[in-house]
Amino acid sequence: MTGPELFFDSSALFAGIVSASGASRALLLLAEAGQVAVTVSEQVVAETERAVARKIPRALPDFREAIRATGLRIVRDPSPDEVQRYTDIISHRPDVPIIVAAMQVRTDYLVTLNRRHFLDDPAVADRSGLRIGTPGDALAWARQCLAETGT
Repeated sequence: MTGPELFFDSSALFAGIVSASGASRALLLLAEAGQVAVTVSEQVVAETERAVARKIPRALPDFREAIRATGLRIVRDPSPDEVQRYTDIISHRPDVPIIVAAMQVRTDYLVTLNRRHFLDDPAVADRSGLRIGTPGDALAWARQCLAETGT
């Protein structure tokens, strides 16, 4: 896989799994086709599974199948010491492990729908060194990358 490398947070993964359309879904379909790679952390999987179970329990089998079908790479959560080093990177402390995991895998793009914690504070991208955007932004970026490489 030499295409764009994306890291989904739980909001993006949830949207991609429960929605029949939309940019999150399109990115997961590109992952399934092998055109992009999607990475998530163990925390992202757990948060997403809890959200699906709480909001749409009948979709749990779809969630588990999507994890398999898209070939998501699931990485370990950062250690408490690693998280502690970056506590000032984002104002919402529960999101620190997500940012740190994305930094550790050197993703090309952190995909999120979480405006308040990730997108409305441009300092998060600056401090982390990550490109951070919505699924729509990431999809446009990935399509441009794929077009430039002729994939």
